[in-house]
Amino acid sequence: MHRLALFDLDGTLVDRQTAVHDVLTALCRAHDFDTATEQWLRTELVDRANPGSFVRLREVFGLVVSADQLWREYIDLMAAAVTCRSEVLEGLARLRAGGWTIGVITNGAGDIQRAKLAGTGIADLVHGVAASGDLEIRKPDRRLFELGASRCGVSLADGGWMVGDNPTGDVGGGHQAGLHTIWLRGRPWPDGLPAANHVVDDVTDAITILLNETE
Repeated sequence: MHRLALFDLDGTLVDRQTAVHDVLTALCRAHDFDTATEQWLRTELVDRANPGSFVRLREVFGLVVSADQLWREYIDLMAAAVTCRSEVLEGLARLRAGGWTIGVITNGAGDIQRAKLAGTGIADLVHGVAASGDLEIRKPDRRLFELGASRCGVSLADGGWMVGDNPTGDVGGGHQAGLHTIWLRGRPWPDGLPAANHVVDDVTDAITILLNETE
C-alpha cells in the first residue's frame, strides 16, 4: 500500500465551529447587522459557507454592501480565526518526514479552504488539496478523492488512508475510493454504513496509527 494519507479539514484538522462563531460576531459588528440578520447567518453558515450564502443574505435583508465584499471579508476573518493545534502540525510533519504523501480532501469553496490551510500552516505540510468547489462535487463522490490523489502526484489505485469526522463523506467516501479509513467519532453513525478501519477521539490518535503503519 502506498503511504498516502488524505485528511478532511473542518472538524478534523481544524476547529471550524469555534472560528465561525467568532468570525460572525466580528462581521456582524463591523456592519452593524441586527439580531435577525446575525441569526440568519449563523443558521445558514452552520455547516458550510460559499459566495451564494451572502448573495441570499443581501436578497433576504436588502443589504447595501455587496455580496462579494462580505464574502471576501468572511474569508479574511476565517483565515485569521481558524487555528491548527501545534501537536497536529507536528504530527503532519512527522508523517511527511516518514515518507508519507499527505493530502486534504474537503467539502467547501476552494478560496476559503485554501485560505484556512495557508493561515494555519497546514499548506506547508501537505502535497495536494482538493476542495469540492474545484469541481462542484462533494464527498463522498469518488472523483474528489481521485482529484486529491492526483494533486498529490499519486494514484488511488495504489491505496492509502482517509481520515475524517464525517461518517458518510469521509469514511463512506474513503471506502468507495478504495482507501482504508479512520473515523473521528462524534457524529451519529448512519445505519448500514460499513465500519471504519479505526475509530479515534482525536486526529492526533489517527496520525499515531499511521505512523505505526510506517514501522
